[in-house]
Amino acid sequence: MTTGQVRASSEWLALRETADAAARAPELVDEVRSYLPVTGGVTVHDLGCGTGSMARWLAVRLAGPQHWVMYDRDADLLVPAAADPPEKASDNTPVTTETRLRDITRLDVADLSGASLITASALLDMMTMQELERLVASCAATGCPVLITLSVTGRVDLTPTDPFDQRVADAFNAHQRRATVAGKLLGPDAVGAAVDRFERLGRETLVRPSPWRLGPQHAALATEWFTGWVTAAYEQQPELGEAAASYAQRRLAEAAAGRLSVTVDHLDLLVRPK
Repeated sequence: MTTGQVRASSEWLALRETADAAARAPELVDEVRSYLPVTGGVTVHDLGCGTGSMARWLAVRLAGPQHWVMYDRDADLLVPAAADPPEKASDNTPVTTETRLRDITRLDVADLSGASLITASALLDMMTMQELERLVASCAATGCPVLITLSVTGRVDLTPTDPFDQRVADAFNAHQRRATVAGKLLGPDAVGAAVDRFERLGRETLVRPSPWRLGPQHAALATEWFTGWVTAAYEQQPELGEAAASYAQRRLAEAAAGRLSVTVDHLDLLVRPK
């Protein structure tokens, strides 16, 4: 059983920000625009904001003025989020931000009062079912749209293929669903669970693919992702042993030579307003 909380470093979040921006489903943003107020400004609550990449990506795609309330439980991540905010909306109106040091799994509907839109990114798969149910209940009760991007599906495609790919993928997905003190993580099952819980509460949902597509130009990210992928798989199944080490060496050499391409499937979820 894992005892620690899942934590992302600021370096990892910075490395993945460009790939995240390219992967998110733009058609869901088109729909979000239709639900936002046309006068009086927009208030966005960003849950698990990390270093603020979601605000930097989305604010310039929405009209303003906007005020972003950015939540994270990691004070070290809120520092760069506050230091590098989006400056302007799509219509050149101002964007203001504030940060709140909070565990987003403990938020209630009063915390989210006044939200025009709730957002999150790369979050759901790191939650337990109990945490997800609390969060869904709080978000659903606001009645506003909810846009949650980049939740993993468990599907990874590497080119060229290798006979060991599937063994590592299966072990990694088991690691994503591992038991923690807080409960069993949802991992690749998170989006399905979220859709089910929102729809039980009477909210309509849309799901769209948002895959990372990493080629030779993304060598640094692909190498970092792959190293973490194999490490987690080995942590889950130590019996992979020397075979995993040999596999990692082989694949990292391909990445360094620009011969490895990776597709990591994600899903984006839009919860329509009540």
